[in-house]
Amino acid sequence: MTSYAPIRFTGPAVMTRRATRRGCAAGRFPARTLMPVTEAVLSPEDQKIITLARSTRARVAASEGAAVRDETGRTYTAAAIALPSLQLSALRLAVAMAVSSGAERLEAAALVSDAAEPDPGDLAAVRDLGPDAPVFHAAPDGSLRATLVP
Repeated sequence: MTSYAPIRFTGPAVMTRRATRRGCAAGRFPARTLMPVTEAVLSPEDQKIITLARSTRARVAASEGAAVRDETGRTYTAAAIALPSLQLSALRLAVAMAVSSGAERLEAAALVSDAAEPDPGDLAAVRDLGPDAPVFHAAPDGSLRATLVP
């Protein structure tokens, strides 16, 4: 994941609801630290599955890496398989591993790949087990490309 140095913001760019409730006048906001969108939006659990997907992809030098989290918090990781007689995407394999381990529902999924967008069949596999699970599509460097929600 790319790390960024904190940026100090002291200007009156936008008045937030919190600032309005606190009675802050324009121009008198407390200093804030801004973070990249990928860190600001994702929970630590979601960052974890992206990191796991990246490491799985890198470990076997695969085209894709994926990780899913089930309803109990267990994670399953997989890399894309490209054998002469068997081709599986990383996300479909991660879902299959979760199902074969007894998972009843998925909470979230992450896919790390160079592709511009995930394959619709991969998303369908996630939706079979997690109809409301977000799918985080990240670049190989860990930057979030898209968060796909139903």
